[in-house]
Amino acid sequence: MKQFYGQDVYVQSAGVKNDMEIDGFSIAVCAEIGVELARHRSRSFEEMQQWGDDLGQYDLIVALSPASQRMALELTRTHHVEVEYWPILDPTGLGETRDAKLSAYRQARDQIRDRITARFGPPA
Repeated sequence: MKQFYGQDVYVQSAGVKNDMEIDGFSIAVCAEIGVELARHRSRSFEEMQQWGDDLGQYDLIVALSPASQRMALELTRTHHVEVEYWPILDPTGLGETRDAKLSAYRQARDQIRDRITARFGPPA
């Protein structure tokens, strides 16, 4: 989002839990399209709340898994926040070889990019 729309939108990345760093395959395939993830840190919804982020301040939450959709709906049930579910391929267990894994990650990356541009329009 930041790569496509700059400072026009405020974006925060979160998940159901924070049990891992951003993996190397995600970093590699995003670098191919000019998106730098090496310094990105994943955080959980719980961490966001501990750090003072109020989910009710957001206009939209995009969930990429059924678990994150359930959590977002639960955490925002008393707020006027739109929650959208975008079913995206989970590439983490796919592929036997490095090339096959990269291909699966590219497919997921492209699905996310396509959903972003369909929802928010072409990049600025």
